[in-house]
Amino acid sequence: MFTMRPATEDDVTGVAEMIRARCGWQEQRGLESWREEVDDLAGQAGSGFMWLLEDGGRVVGCTTVTTHSPPKDWTPEEAADPALYLFTTVTDPAYREHKPGTLIALWAVDQAARQGRQWVRRGCYFPELVKYYETQGYDLIKEQDRSAGHLYLLARRAERLDLDALGLMTV
Repeated sequence: MFTMRPATEDDVTGVAEMIRARCGWQEQRGLESWREEVDDLAGQAGSGFMWLLEDGGRVVGCTTVTTHSPPKDWTPEEAADPALYLFTTVTDPAYREHKPGTLIALWAVDQAARQGRQWVRRGCYFPELVKYYETQGYDLIKEQDRSAGHLYLLARRAERLDLDALGLMTV
């Protein structure tokens, strides 16, 4: 059984180790990684916005969740719809067979519904991630050119899901 729980400052080391494992996996495949930002990303564990996916106390994934839209991403009308926004989701490649990224995404869909929100929204800069997020039920809503690259914005309607059937519980 996997567990989703809010991260705390005590989790920084475990989150950093998991992110470094992901960086190594990405680099072995010639993909960009967050190697230079590991400490900053892991430091978000104490922000009150990061959630962890754990297996028996081991951090196997994390995501940052907010209730407000990045100002340039969504129009004021879109931002007025209650939503959760996922940022910087990272998972341990050793757990790939368990699809931790999908578990995190589905947890967010259920969490948004439990909070009375209509949407879960996320963005990414890689078309391969768009395809992956589409397998999780997210739809590509729009694209924007940014100084950081071409941004893809996706959304999925919130709905209650049977997290127990997925082997996931929230603490």
